Amino acid sequence: MPTPKILKRLVTQLMDKGHDKSAAFAIATKSLQKSGNLKEGTQRATKKGKKQGKKTPALRAKERASKISKRKPSEYKYNKKTNTVKLKKK
Repeated sequence: MPTPKILKRLVTQLMDKGHDKSAAFAIATKSLQKSGNLKEGTQRATKKGKKQGKKTPALRAKERASKISKRKPSEYKYNKKTNTVKLKKK
């Protein structure tokens, strides 16, 4: 069974922050199961997880910010080094 894209991405981010591979997998798995992206007790993606895995990191970050602020995702600029977004300057 291949590892879901969303899990691979989160593991990579956690390893970049200094976690070893096994800790990164454990943290990512638990977090993604809690958010409904992985099926409980497994590393298999749910429909939501498959859909999220197809999105780019930039799109996911913009959607997170727009959900909180009630603004459009197109109003944000993505920083790939920090996986964060800021409002575009007018």
